Amino acid sequence: MSSTPPPAPASPPSGPAPRAHLRRLPLAGVLRPGKPSDIWFKPATSVFVAMAIPQLTLLALGRVDLVMYTMAGSLCALYAHQLPYAARARALAWVVAGMVASVAVALATAALAPGAVVLVAVGALLAAAQKALCDATRIGPPGHLIFTFVSSASLFAPQRLGQVPGHLALTLGAGAVAWLVGMAPAPLRPHGPERRATGRALRAAAAYADAVAGDARGPGAARARAAAADAVHAAWQSLRATRADATRTALHHLVARAEEALAAPAAGDAARLRALAEGLRGTGAVPDTGAAAPHPPLERAEAAEAALPLWRRLAPGSPLLPIALRTGVGCALAGYAALALGVGRPYWALVTAASLYQANVTLTWSRGVQRVVGNVVGVVAFAALVPLAHHDHAALIGCGLLCAFGAEALITRNYWLGCVCVTPMALLVTEFGRFQDPGALIADRVVDTLLGALLGLVAAVAVTNRRAADHIEHALAATDRARAHAEGALSGPARDLHRARRRLTASLVALRAAHDTAAGEWWQRELPARRVADAERAGHRTLAATVRGGPQAAEGVRP
Repeated sequence: MSSTPPPAPASPPSGPAPRAHLRRLPLAGVLRPGKPSDIWFKPATSVFVAMAIPQLTLLALGRVDLVMYTMAGSLCALYAHQLPYAARARALAWVVAGMVASVAVALATAALAPGAVVLVAVGALLAAAQKALCDATRIGPPGHLIFTFVSSASLFAPQRLGQVPGHLALTLGAGAVAWLVGMAPAPLRPHGPERRATGRALRAAAAYADAVAGDARGPGAARARAAAADAVHAAWQSLRATRADATRTALHHLVARAEEALAAPAAGDAARLRALAEGLRGTGAVPDTGAAAPHPPLERAEAAEAALPLWRRLAPGSPLLPIALRTGVGCALAGYAALALGVGRPYWALVTAASLYQANVTLTWSRGVQRVVGNVVGVVAFAALVPLAHHDHAALIGCGLLCAFGAEALITRNYWLGCVCVTPMALLVTEFGRFQDPGALIADRVVDTLLGALLGLVAAVAVTNRRAADHIEHALAATDRARAHAEGALSGPARDLHRARRRLTASLVALRAAHDTAAGEWWQRELPARRVADAERAGHRTLAATVRGGPQAAEGVRP
């Protein structure tokens, strides 16, 4: 849950304000399936097991009407699968605590609120807070959406104040089961997450070396370079998150090898990099890099330098705040519109709006299209499942578990495919108290989906994020400082040089992310695309010099 510190503010160039530009909203490729995540089966299996244990227990006790409260804790099993186990234990504990806190606020409000108007307001505020905190802690995927889904449903669940402690105990107990499920692989593969992160870095570096060999200046090479830089940076973050031991030291050398290939792709041996990545599968010994000199290990001071207090990440001026504001406004608009139309479950519209918000308007639009298509197909899937689910409560639980597994199996290919399974699962949850008319449920779901998507997009456009371009200036300044530091380290000790290279890699990743975020926002001034490209080229020249090393290399990167 660590985060790279933001660069110090830099003043934007002086002169008249450039004209704002309206970005196009794409349709091509929005629904195209991609490659599944390399660990798609881990969250899918985890949530299946974490939900099955408490739900089957409630079935045996004849209290399936309480499934909603255990599901809140069970869904915590979706989180932190990319993190090393020591960091995962802490992150999952915070996820469970956050889920219990969200449910506590929702249930108390449901018991005390005078009407649905207050419930929608509290739901919108909770959604905005959950979005801001999940983005600041980088706990996704699935980010804030699971918290908002659970808390919004809890807000509209009939509740008496005396029932709240018992229901919270169910959520906490199921959350403890989810924590155990998430940590269960640790004894078998204690370094599994770090090995996977290192393997991704090696494969991405190999892909970049191949792209450079094919067309060094083409767009494919630029995309491969950005992907490789991101994978290398993620691998360093994974290794920073845990204490060093022999295996992690060996993984450190492999990530350094990937970083060298990123810096000097023409000299990279793509076949060797892929062979090293393949050698990380399973639990065998970490492959030897064959390096003549060992790389200095990551230091605790470097990990501390990469961390930033949560309050700093959410301080005024943070790029996260406009997105959180959009979430709050969009959820409120959607919830109140559903109330005005007399829809039976306005929290579905609220959750639909909350699900849309990404880093910029363009990505939010794409998510909206995916959400609508996935939900419409999902209600058809629900209609097909109803005869089986209504057979008895055991069949109802089985259908819900299969939908949960399918959602996580498909969602990494494209969000709309996951929604095809999420939608029937959400509809089935409402049936644990009593079986209901499927036609009414389907009608409410479709109306709420359309309302939430439409008004969520309205809020995304109305709540502007004019500071997105300013964050490019900050990232450019940070990249310049990191490049100057790396050039200065070329004639210094190897330890300082490797640290400077890691810092420069992180700054280049942050610069590309800042530019891509601003490029998808509406009503932005003209972006400094040429300056970003020049900074990236200069940064990668310096990275290449850090591989060569020495005073001659330092002279070679200076104008």
